[in-house]
Amino acid sequence: MTTKTTARFACCALLPLLLAAIPCNAAAPGKTEVSIAGEDFRINGQPTYAGRDWKGHRVEGLLMNTRLVQAIFDDVNPETAARWAYPDTKKWDAQRNVREFIAAMPQWKQHGLLAFTVNFQGGSPEGYSLRHPWNTGAFTPEGTLRPEFADRMRRVLDAADEQGMVVILGYFYFGQDQRLLDEAAVLRATDEATKWLLDGGWRNVLVEVDNETNVAAYDHNILRPDRVHELINRVRQTQRDGRRLLVGTSYGGGAVPRENVVRTSDFLLLHGNGVKDPARITEMVKQTRAVPGYRPMPILFNEDDHEGFDQPANNCAAAVAEHVSWGWFDFRRKGEGFDEGYQSPPVNWGISSDRKRSFFNYCAEITGAARTP
Repeated sequence: MTTKTTARFACCALLPLLLAAIPCNAAAPGKTEVSIAGEDFRINGQPTYAGRDWKGHRVEGLLMNTRLVQAIFDDVNPETAARWAYPDTKKWDAQRNVREFIAAMPQWKQHGLLAFTVNFQGGSPEGYSLRHPWNTGAFTPEGTLRPEFADRMRRVLDAADEQGMVVILGYFYFGQDQRLLDEAAVLRATDEATKWLLDGGWRNVLVEVDNETNVAAYDHNILRPDRVHELINRVRQTQRDGRRLLVGTSYGGGAVPRENVVRTSDFLLLHGNGVKDPARITEMVKQTRAVPGYRPMPILFNEDDHEGFDQPANNCAAAVAEHVSWGWFDFRRKGEGFDEGYQSPPVNWGISSDRKRSFFNYCAEITGAARTP
């Protein structure tokens, strides 16, 4: 054996040992990176929907989205877990849920959808609920991130990264925050989620600290309007190699962000639930831009259960006319079957109903993407 051959052999023998020495939690570079330039979103440095106008309104820089918060859903309360059984197997399957969610992503992207909202604590699996007896959150009572929930979220983020899509990732939901023991648990959950995202290296994530901060059902004061900016700042101040996450929080339907949130957020999240007159959407945007502390920054609706996409005036059109991104909230109405709704497990994540087709075709029309026949 020659000296050169011996050297090559030694290098090959050492390679597995060298690879094993690399930390398994080292951040891998993401393919998709979301950033902000003034009031516009960019993906990989390029404006979204580059050059696109719709009915005289600039679409470039927007982030059309939909609320799909149950991507990593599971219920650890044995008394309610049986409610979410699939109609074909008569049992719930969290792994099936996330597999089918990921499989549907290319179809959403084909219709021009560039973002979706998921949540570590989910959302009401009944659409709107006064009581929340189920336990569907990714955090333990002490605020530790549950590994099985984190693994499903990892798969969602990786798949979105591959598709060139942005994930609006919520930490807390008012129907589940009571599962956290105290404020210390909320802080620990915030820190664990933030560090987990930074360690994972994902650059396609926008953080929504909590869903609808002004809803009175929140148990912990730090999640409510007067103090939620403390959590926003906590996320902003956590860095990894000089990089931090983009972060904001949302308000309930029809509400305008307060000054403390406007001053600390990277983008502003509004909700259109309960807003029946599209003119109110226009008014909300104008009022938001007039809040003290506002500077050019993206405004994004990531929850609105109104449709009317066949009408010239609707909430989505009103938002786009103000150069504001818009997101649809589809829940299963009472008596509807498996194919309807995106928030009520078990979910058919495909474009499986007339209501879903109506939204996705409208999204395709606005963005200039393909349409479903």
